[in-house]
Amino acid sequence: MSKQFIKSFSYILAPVYNQFINNLNYPQKAQKKVKKKIIRQLTKTVYGSQLKVKTLEDWQDIPIVNYDNLEPWIKEQKQKPSDSILTPETIHFWEYTSGSTGAKKAIPYTTSLLASFSHLFCLWAYDLIRYGPSFYTGKTYLCISPKINQDTQQIDESAYISPYLRWFINRFLIRVQGNFPTVESFRWHLACALLKTPDLEIFSLWSPSFLTTELDFIQANHKKLHNSLKTCLSSSRLQLLLETKIPWDQLWPKLKLISCWDRQYAADSAQTLQQYFPEVFMQGKGLLATEAPMTLPLLLTKGFVPLLNQVVFEFLDPQNRIYSLTELELGVTYELIISQLGGLSRYRIGDRVQVSHWYAQTPCLTFMGRGKEVSDLVGEKLSLEFVRNCLEQLGYLQWGFCCLVPVVGQPPSYYLLLEQAYHDSEAIAEKLDHALQNNFHYHKARQFQQLGKPKVIIDKQVTQWLQTGARLGDCKYTILVTKPFKPDQLKRVK
Repeated sequence: MSKQFIKSFSYILAPVYNQFINNLNYPQKAQKKVKKKIIRQLTKTVYGSQLKVKTLEDWQDIPIVNYDNLEPWIKEQKQKPSDSILTPETIHFWEYTSGSTGAKKAIPYTTSLLASFSHLFCLWAYDLIRYGPSFYTGKTYLCISPKINQDTQQIDESAYISPYLRWFINRFLIRVQGNFPTVESFRWHLACALLKTPDLEIFSLWSPSFLTTELDFIQANHKKLHNSLKTCLSSSRLQLLLETKIPWDQLWPKLKLISCWDRQYAADSAQTLQQYFPEVFMQGKGLLATEAPMTLPLLLTKGFVPLLNQVVFEFLDPQNRIYSLTELELGVTYELIISQLGGLSRYRIGDRVQVSHWYAQTPCLTFMGRGKEVSDLVGEKLSLEFVRNCLEQLGYLQWGFCCLVPVVGQPPSYYLLLEQAYHDSEAIAEKLDHALQNNFHYHKARQFQQLGKPKVIIDKQVTQWLQTGARLGDCKYTILVTKPFKPDQLKRVK
């Protein structure tokens, strides 16, 4: 029955997909159409009236902004939800992500923005059904960040799509919902749900370390899980659970797709997952932020294509020159500026991209990392400004040289390098960890053991080592390094 549902679903999505592929032949036309929609929305808002934006010719009069520039407007919009401050549309809910100083950024979710997310999902789903593995059950685990002691908002990927689409896909989803007293409690319930689903076909998550740590949990608790699930699992699956090294590909023999980040600092964890499931198709995620859907992986295009019929894309080169989607060149790293249909116009999202190749007349975009002043190992998004504020409030900057370094590993973690200190390293690390957890995403990453506890190195020779170090020597004495070290690179300074 599920296979028939999947087939029917693909018939429904085919016209939407074909139209999008046709748009890739005419990117300027598609982008102009979205610009007109955004201009029409702006003319109905207080923000647009102040800018005196009326026609498409006024596009360049819209300022390029970051969240801090828009925050007063967003606060006013939250205080007056029925007024057209930033958007003329009804705001269904506010979604949150971490800001540059650690405070949460509030993003309004309107009907049009939700439709953009749904559009991306439909394109991705059809492309996989048409060109990807043969799906029979469609059983899927969509990553959900659960409520732990009610201190985090439960985030479900399916919340970003329309109610009708959500109703359809709910029949395929494996869910673990509720408020859990501890992370371990959530991991236990998730482990049980996954183990009870032998016909699981898809894992869709963000950071691959979310899944690797869950598999580590299952391995560490395999005997307890075996005893608890004796009446729920087949004898062969129970036997697999007792293995000293669980053969994960045998535990879920129907698994066909893992969708997760696989670029930049997530590459190592993604490779680990591929080793666990050598025959499973591993597909990298496109650029998808709380603020907007931006790119998606399409098998037909062999790359990540921009969602050019929902979002306006502009690009800032290293010389601060602005380019449109059709003016890009190979080998240049651009900072992404987006305009979406939920009220954010000419918004600096902080992501950097390069052109990998062209499909039809549209460039495919490869994610090159966050801005130069942001460190992002597993999605924690620590900014230079936030880290500087933390170290200043803790008083560590007064001690002299102070540098926070991301280090890859199992799990990855941060090292604070000090030339001298007036407290012992354990106390320093404890306070640092507490301060960094004011960042929403860092807090989640620590909660779910995707990041290890920070470590502290105190060494009078640290600045001399950094001057000759292969990486930090070029960074001078920055407070935050954004390009991760490998563990062996710290041996000399230790």
